[in-house]
Amino acid sequence: MPLNDLEQQPLKSGRINLDPDGAEQGLAQLVLTVIELLRQLVERHAIRRVDGGTLTDEQIEQLGVALMNLEVKMDELKDIFELTDEDLNIDLGPLGNLL
Repeated sequence: MPLNDLEQQPLKSGRINLDPDGAEQGLAQLVLTVIELLRQLVERHAIRRVDGGTLTDEQIEQLGVALMNLEVKMDELKDIFELTDEDLNIDLGPLGNLL
């Protein structure tokens, strides 16, 4: 496959785009991937705290609203940079996918 054909293909491989002309898109993909990973970790930790009974009803409500707001913002950013959930699931080679 000629190099020009590779440059025309959309980024859907699960890998970071290292093309200098698409550096902004690749950087956005990397940053949003890290944010999504952290969001999922925070969400899992929150669920453990809720299940453990260490939070008040008010704290549970605040946590739920905060997590929903973060998810909405992530969706907005993915739309801005034309990324999908699959784009954020970076291929780590032999380790498998990140998310």
